[in-house]
Amino acid sequence: MVATILGSSLAFIDGSIVNVAQGAIQQGLKMDSAALAWVVEAYLLLVAALILVSGALGDRYGYRRMFGLGVLIFTGASILCALSSSGAVLIASRALQGVGGALLTPNSLALLSASFEGEARGRAIGSWSALTSVAGVIGPLLGGWLIGVLSWHAAF
Repeated sequence: MVATILGSSLAFIDGSIVNVAQGAIQQGLKMDSAALAWVVEAYLLLVAALILVSGALGDRYGYRRMFGLGVLIFTGASILCALSSSGAVLIASRALQGVGGALLTPNSLALLSASFEGEARGRAIGSWSALTSVAGVIGPLLGGWLIGVLSWHAAF
C-alpha cells in the first residue's frame, strides 16, 4: 500500500510543483511564455491521453509490471528534467514524465484493488485517495522551498 501511494503521489506532486517553478524555469532557460506553457501542458496532455491505455496495459501485462515501468520512466524523466539545459529538452522530458505518470496512477489503484478484499479494499482506496490528494497540496509548498533553497532543477 505504501509503495502504491508513494508512486502515484509522485505524479500528483509533479503536476503541481512545476506551477511554482515556472518563473524560475522561464528565467533560467530564457523561455517565452508559449514554450513555458508546454512545460506544464506536455505532462498533463500525456497523462490524460494515456491513463486509460495504461490501465488496459496493466490488465493485459500485470499491474505490478506496469506500475514498476511507470516508476522507472517517471524517475528517468525526472532526472532528465532536472538536468535540462534547454526548453526543448525540458518539454520532451516532461512529456516522458507524463507517460510515466499515466502508468503510475491507474496501476497503483489496480494493485490496491487486487491486494485487498471487502472493507479492507475500501479503506485502502480511501487512504490512497486521501494521501495522494495531500501530495497534490504538498507539491507547491515543496516546490517553493526547493526553488528558494536550491534552484528550479531541484523541483524535479
